[in-house]
This record gives sequence, structure tokens and C-alpha cells, in this order.
Amino acid sequence: MNREAQEQVAPAARDRRRVRLGLTFVAAVLAVNATVGERGLAESFRARREGATLAASISALRIENARLREQVRRLREDPSAIEALARRELGLMRRGEILFVVNRK
Repeated sequence: MNREAQEQVAPAARDRRRVRLGLTFVAAVLAVNATVGERGLAESFRARREGATLAASISALRIENARLREQVRRLREDPSAIEALARRELGLMRRGEILFVVNRK
């Protein structure tokens, strides 16, 4: 090959190498962004964990809500429930009952 042909081949090879390096750099940036970016893999895992935690919290709150609804229903409809609550929370007694206080020393 003569010198002119070699000089034409060298820039073409150099251009291919630059394009390859540029594409590699872009691919690396995209890979890093996909892993740790705002919508990346790490953020996706964190969001899934948070979603599972929130779902468990919602489930526990629904159970507590149902328990409280049942307690409200009993307090509205059952006088013995009101009496039991007054005895437990306020320490009330019926007329004629005797209170025994036991000291444990």
C-alpha cells in the first residue's frame, strides 16, 4: 500500500475507535443512571419495600377500625358493655357492692 492509502485508512480506523468509545461512554452513563438514578433499579426496590410496608400498615389499620366499630356498636346497643367500661376505666361500683383492697407487700 502506498502512503496515501495508509493515511486514508488510519483516519477511518481512528473514527471507528472514537465512535466505539463514545458509544461505550453513553452506554456506561445509561447503565449507571438505570441503576442509581431517580427512576433506577435501587429506587424501584426502595419504592416496592415502602409499598409493602404501607400495605401492611393499611391492613393493620383496617383491623383496628373494625374492632373500634364493633366496640362502638356494643356501647350503643348493650348497657352491660357501658357498665363494664365504666367499672374498668373509671373504677365505678354498683350501689351495695363492697370494695376490698388487697395490699401485697
